[in-house]
Amino acid sequence: MTAMLEHVNVTVADPKATAAWLQEIFGWHTRWAGDSIYGGLTVHVGTDAQYLALYAPPEPPKGQAHSYTHINGLNHIAVVVDDLDATEARVKGKGFSVGEHYDYEPGRRFYFDSPEGIEFEVVEYD
Repeated sequence: MTAMLEHVNVTVADPKATAAWLQEIFGWHTRWAGDSIYGGLTVHVGTDAQYLALYAPPEPPKGQAHSYTHINGLNHIAVVVDDLDATEARVKGKGFSVGEHYDYEPGRRFYFDSPEGIEFEVVEYD
């Protein structure tokens, strides 16, 4: 049996706003939105098979004792696309600054940061 990654749960300031720009850049859709089991709001955005769970606590976090109480508890999220150049244009069109670009086997990639400081790697495989 091969395992498949279903979702990643990250804490953001505004799940609805984050979901909106992710949908515009990557062509994703909102799978579900509602109250979180920890209070606050969660929005699931992605494809029918995989998604990001975007969580915001009910009140702005005061510390970083638990992963659900702070923003950016990971290194980066990688997304595979069919057209890297068109995706980069959409990223720039949303006002994001694009960082490093790398072209090595098996594909090309670039990086950008979300407003919360979450780094996204965007990859197009050859």
